[in-house]
Amino acid sequence: MRTALIALTLVATALPAHAISRYNSTQMSCGEAQSRIQEEGAVILRYRSARNPSLPLYDRYVAHGGYCRPGEYAKLEVVPTAGTNRCRVLKCMQRTYYPFDE
Repeated sequence: MRTALIALTLVATALPAHAISRYNSTQMSCGEAQSRIQEEGAVILRYRSARNPSLPLYDRYVAHGGYCRPGEYAKLEVVPTAGTNRCRVLKCMQRTYYPFDE
């Protein structure tokens, strides 16, 4: 038992930590933002609110639905980038289940 615990500890410390990368979407092109998402699987993109430029906005964007939690799905969203304000990316959204009307 003790040997197994030591082995598990060594394996856990040897594996790299998978921290999620953060990028400012307005400082990259749409293609670059989409490429980073595809390469890394999931990233956080930051940008300023169009209605209130002093308000920073951010969210997690994914390469496909496999990066979403159970009960979530990947939905197309748009984020502003350096070349355009309409760069299409995927974002995990909570599934909504409606009960049957009786």
